[in-house]
Amino acid sequence: MADVLRSGKVGILVGGGPAPGINGVIAAATIEAVKNGAEVVGIYEGFRWLATGRLDDKHCRRLGIDDVSRIHGLGGSMLQTSRFNPTKSEKDMQNVLVALRNAGITALVSIGGDDTAYSAYSVSRRAEGAIRVAHVPKTIDNDLPLPGSTPTFGFETARHVGVSIVQNLIKDARTTLRWHLIVSMGRAAGHLALGIGKAAAVTLTLIPEEFHHRLVTLEEVCDLVAGSILKRRAEGSRYGVAVLAEGLLESIGEQGLRKSLGDKVERYGKIKRDPYGHMRLGEIAFSRMVKDMTTERLETLGLEVTITEKDLGYELRCADPIPFDAEYTRDLGYGAVKFLRSEAARSGAIINFAGGRLDPLPFEVVIAPDGGSVQPRRVDVGGEGFASALQYMIRLEREDFEDPVRLASVSGAAKMTPDEFRRRFGYVVGLPWS
Repeated sequence: MADVLRSGKVGILVGGGPAPGINGVIAAATIEAVKNGAEVVGIYEGFRWLATGRLDDKHCRRLGIDDVSRIHGLGGSMLQTSRFNPTKSEKDMQNVLVALRNAGITALVSIGGDDTAYSAYSVSRRAEGAIRVAHVPKTIDNDLPLPGSTPTFGFETARHVGVSIVQNLIKDARTTLRWHLIVSMGRAAGHLALGIGKAAAVTLTLIPEEFHHRLVTLEEVCDLVAGSILKRRAEGSRYGVAVLAEGLLESIGEQGLRKSLGDKVERYGKIKRDPYGHMRLGEIAFSRMVKDMTTERLETLGLEVTITEKDLGYELRCADPIPFDAEYTRDLGYGAVKFLRSEAARSGAIINFAGGRLDPLPFEVVIAPDGGSVQPRRVDVGGEGFASALQYMIRLEREDFEDPVRLASVSGAAKMTPDEFRRRFGYVVGLPWS
């Protein structure tokens, strides 16, 4: 099997946003490939320079064992990364294949999330076996469709660092009697927000999955936050921490934002899209948007509440990996090269481990039926994991409206009559008469 690698070179590239553990994959894949007689070429900035049709020394480098032997514990990516999408242009895709072939690269290890996975799949399909492709799934969002509860690398470190930050903010909220509103990265799924919120025991966590793919309004999100604040006040506490998944912003959508805010939407940033067509969520100050609207809604009730906002994500992406990810990425890098040495690699696959054994997932199993994307793995809001999370949140529930004592308490905190409170907030718990 080693002869397959000795006949050419192994290219390694990184696409998409950073995640803790990238360097661990690069190191493990390089070491294993070199040990099997291959030459390894590290390609800078994902597919960006491949799409020009050629690789020069400025945009790639030869990697040896000495170059990578101690990088596995470092955050970031020694090969940088980019979100360049070669699949948007037929010419770009042809150039990628030309550049790889001219460089003598016959096997490719791509490291990235769903968009990079689709680009890697496109290379594998078009090369028709001439370039073997192993894609190592990476995202702190944990939303790639790996079987069962297998995490994507980087998620555990991101959650670990995020929990540490949020726990400090909980202490600050308790000390200063304020609310901290935190928006966590997580475009398509709420795994990171829920993981951080649940482990840190925050007051409230909101994720897009709980709305069951229906239209979500900015007003509803703000009323859910306001309802948590009011319920806490009814219990005698004037502080708390809420964690929102940034994917809520995409669930609301551009039209929803403009409907709620009108021309004011420009106060919170310009709505732009990345090369893959996604809204650039980082360009929109979602946390400030929710803070401002929630504050206004509470002020109309005659309540003065101090809310501060924080976006949580960039602090997590290039953190040094915790031991879980340091070990996991070594397995993934090793597994990528082992797969490339097999005959199955002629069709390409996403590297996956099940029960401690290499279990590659053919691209065709993961790519969406429309052939244009990878289906995201979302939080199972029908499972016990989410049910458990709900039990330890403080948020408006149907019982708060159906139990007269509870309704009187929370409506009193809002300076409203029970009927007024029911008419104003009942819809957030799905009351049919609201």
